[in-house]
Amino acid sequence: MIDAHTAGVVNSALVLGRSASRAALPSGLKERAISASEYRINEDVRVPEVRLIGPDGQNYGVVSSSQALQIAQQAGLDLVEVAPNSEPPVCRVLDYGKFLYEKQKKDREARKAQTKVEIKEIRMRPKTSEHHRSFKVRNARRWLTEGKKVRVRIRFRGQEISYPEIALGDLKRVAEELADVGIIEQAPMMEGRTMLMMLTPGKAR
Repeated sequence: MIDAHTAGVVNSALVLGRSASRAALPSGLKERAISASEYRINEDVRVPEVRLIGPDGQNYGVVSSSQALQIAQQAGLDLVEVAPNSEPPVCRVLDYGKFLYEKQKKDREARKAQTKVEIKEIRMRPKTSEHHRSFKVRNARRWLTEGKKVRVRIRFRGQEISYPEIALGDLKRVAEELADVGIIEQAPMMEGRTMLMMLTPGKAR
C-alpha cells in the first residue's frame, strides 16, 4: 500500500487514460477516462458507500467505504476510486503503483500505434522506358529503407487500358526488384484508369 501523500506525488507526474485492470465492471457501469491526479485512494475515498471490485475481479457489491478500505488493507493493497461519477462510486482493490505503471505503459503503446506511416508514390506508364523506371525504383527503394510505404501507380491512356497484362508485368518486375527491402501489402488492382500496388517495408521470404 502507499499513503495519500505518496499517491499525490505519483499522481502529479502521470496522466493516465482508461483503467489497465481487466476486471469487468457491473453491467451498466463504465469507467471514464480520467487523469491520475483525479484518483482518490485509501483514506481519501470519503463517500459513505462504494461498489467494490476485488483484486481478482470479484464483485463485492455495495459496501461501506470503511469496509472496502479494510478489505484492501487485509489484502495488502490499495483502495482506488476508478469511477467517481457512478452511483455509488466504483472502487477497485489493487496495487496502485503497479496500476499507474501499467496505465503509463499502455498509453505509450497506444501513442506508438497511432503513429502514421508516410506513404510515397511512384507513377509510371505501361512500357515505361528502362531509364525512367530505374529512376523511379531507386526512389522507391530509398523510401522503403526509410520505413515508408510506397504506392506504385501505372496510368493508362487511350487504348492502353485494353492491355492490363502489360501494366501487371511492370508491377511484378518492380516488386521483384524491391523484394529485398519491401513486400507487397496490396496486390495489383484496378482503380479507374490506373493500376495500383502497395509495398510496405520488409523482406520477402
